[in-house]
Amino acid sequence: MMKKISFCFIVTFSFLFYFSVNAFIRIPDVFSDNMLLQQQTIIHFNGFADPGQKISVIPGWNGDTLKTSATSNAKWAVDLNTPKAGGPYQITVIGDSTITIQNVLIGEVWICTGQSNMEFTADWHFNNYQEEINNANHPEIRFFHIQKIEATYPQQEVRGKWEVCTPQTMHSFSAAGYFFGRTLNESLHQPIGLIESCWGGSPVEAWTPEEVFKNNEQLAISAAELTPVPWSPVRPGVNYNSMIAPITNFTIAGTIWYQGESNVTNASGYKATFSEMIQAWRMRWKKEFPFYFVQIAPYNYGKGYGGAEVREAQLQTYRSVPNTGMVVVTDITGDTNNIHPKDKLDVGKRLAAWALANAYHKKNITFSGPLYRSMQVNGNKAIIHFDFAKNGLTKKGERLTDFLIAGDDRQFYPATAAISDTTVEVYCPQVAHPIAVRMGFSNTAIPNLFNKAGLPASPFRTDTWDLK
Repeated sequence: MMKKISFCFIVTFSFLFYFSVNAFIRIPDVFSDNMLLQQQTIIHFNGFADPGQKISVIPGWNGDTLKTSATSNAKWAVDLNTPKAGGPYQITVIGDSTITIQNVLIGEVWICTGQSNMEFTADWHFNNYQEEINNANHPEIRFFHIQKIEATYPQQEVRGKWEVCTPQTMHSFSAAGYFFGRTLNESLHQPIGLIESCWGGSPVEAWTPEEVFKNNEQLAISAAELTPVPWSPVRPGVNYNSMIAPITNFTIAGTIWYQGESNVTNASGYKATFSEMIQAWRMRWKKEFPFYFVQIAPYNYGKGYGGAEVREAQLQTYRSVPNTGMVVVTDITGDTNNIHPKDKLDVGKRLAAWALANAYHKKNITFSGPLYRSMQVNGNKAIIHFDFAKNGLTKKGERLTDFLIAGDDRQFYPATAAISDTTVEVYCPQVAHPIAVRMGFSNTAIPNLFNKAGLPASPFRTDTWDLK
């Protein structure tokens, strides 16, 4: 009797095993219920199945049947042509079994990435956080939160799931990302998908493909200056491999980025590494997508100019890398002893202004504060010219603050600065022949120069002297 039972068990188990193997069909997490796909483009829709298994994919927006077969490495893929923004739709995948992806929207997809200031959520109790949570019912906004994991080599998949924006899902998603997406949704009247890929405390090197450092000795030396920490990987490429590389086949509209605080110890290499990272991502996506980022806020990093150098590197990156944009947040920092400014609403709205004006070509949007352009000397005065100041400059307070001026001796003195329409005149009695001006160029300075639209000027310096 026992032998018969064993035999039946073996037969039954073998049948189930045979059935499960032949029914094998799977889709990556990024293609799942509630997802949002980029509109009017080609989506490389892919999955896994037994080699040779025939696969049919039926997108609900047109009812076409796309056919393919799994290759010898158990992968399959089809290209979906997406329509204009809309939905919801479903996508049906038929192989030896059937998978139906429900509640799919078509719209605009943005990646929200960086370190803790992008990861910062409503759970961290930002300004008016409870009211914002309670009002976060936006069925046309979708979240995909990539789980943290590092990898030595580029991976095929990320772990996560798409969720509809509700108070229950918004509170644990990137606050800056949410406010960015909400602003786009309200202005464009189109569905917005947000993919969060963040790791608090991570340096730019961890998000940059490793081959960048193998091909550039100076960047490799800069990366070696980072000290291992217990809260985040610092090795080149390990975050990219696991949290960016797997989604480079997922079509996006663009990226927003808030990172840099973890690079104040090797700030001299930040501009080159950051620029290389942006270009490497674009090469993997095969698209020069918009890349908008936040200049790090004033913070008491201690001695030296690490924070100021990173801000300068970010300004230089904006100047040198096409289709980028930089948000300045000196005015909404608050406590310079808190590395996580709580005002993420204005951060998101300022990032959205860049996107609306430049990616979506909306008119009459001022998207940047004044950015240093050039200096001329008139007698004992330095005249500073700015971009994004055509309608004039203004100050908040009785006088302009945080201006320094130097002559041939390279000794900087506190300066008197005055607005003259679209320029600033800088003067100091101790400097008869000025050759350099700095504004807000320290770790903690909060300068008070703005354009008439109320956006703050970026800190800057006109010199390239070694910092002491």
